[in-house]
Amino acid sequence: MTTFALIGVGGYIAPRHMKAIKAVGGDLAVAFDPKDSVGIIDSHFPDAYFFVEFERFDRHIDKMRRRGQKVDYVSICSPNYLHDAHCRFALRSDADVICEKPLVLNPWNIDGLAEIEKETGRKISTILQLRLHPAIQELKRKVDASPNKTFVVDLTYITSRGRWYHASWKGDESKSGGVATNIGVHFFDMLSYIFGPVTQNVVHLHDDERAAGYLECGRAQIRWFLSVDRNDLPDNVRGQKTTYRSITIDGEEVEFSEGFTDLHTRSYEEILAGKGFGIDEVRPSIDIVSGFRTKPIELRAGDQHPLVRRYVA
Repeated sequence: MTTFALIGVGGYIAPRHMKAIKAVGGDLAVAFDPKDSVGIIDSHFPDAYFFVEFERFDRHIDKMRRRGQKVDYVSICSPNYLHDAHCRFALRSDADVICEKPLVLNPWNIDGLAEIEKETGRKISTILQLRLHPAIQELKRKVDASPNKTFVVDLTYITSRGRWYHASWKGDESKSGGVATNIGVHFFDMLSYIFGPVTQNVVHLHDDERAAGYLECGRAQIRWFLSVDRNDLPDNVRGQKTTYRSITIDGEEVEFSEGFTDLHTRSYEEILAGKGFGIDEVRPSIDIVSGFRTKPIELRAGDQHPLVRRYVA
């Protein structure tokens, strides 16, 4: 049986990881979170050891290793800015890593992790679940079948967050990477995966609740808009749903609103089969979001997402 540890068990995404661990026949042996509101463990692995102090968690992992009961994988669901450090801990504990996105906040941190992978002989895999979505896989096949075409893409993703968001680490750009990183990195990975590497990255809007810009990704011209403000929801959605996602390609909607619930399980199945997404595949999306944070706002006629016009003169 494959043995797992989980860092960040009290967070929003951790239940999907526990469900996936159970679905692949694994055992969650030990978990850590500085907060103790983690009763969700009982629905999946009630016998898992749990620690609120990292030092005691570290000691337990080390004891397991010395007794020949070492952890095979450490799953990381901690706040974004801690992923790098927790990956290093896991590799040095002689475990492979399954890390939530974003793997890191800056591209140079990838280089450091690559060095430790080589030193330890262990591997980091990242959850890039949109690559496994059937609609996205079909879209990639269509794009690959039209090698001489340039596509025009509009991406809109609005996911409502309350006042708690700005009081948490997610509202602190130094810890989350800001809106573009926190809710957008998996979309940027998907776009560069389908259309090719980024050749242009323009910032149109960058504030605490929304981000927008223009990308040229290989064979696509992309206008994008991301928001955590419910007031940005379309009129026909507001009051009925809290999330709206839309991708149009050459004016045609790509339907991918369903099929998300089991993608973490699919991700774990691929990783355990040796087909996970490694750190080299993470780099393009990290380059995009890191570049976005450091670029000045630049407005040019013709390449702005329609929703940007609400917020700029």
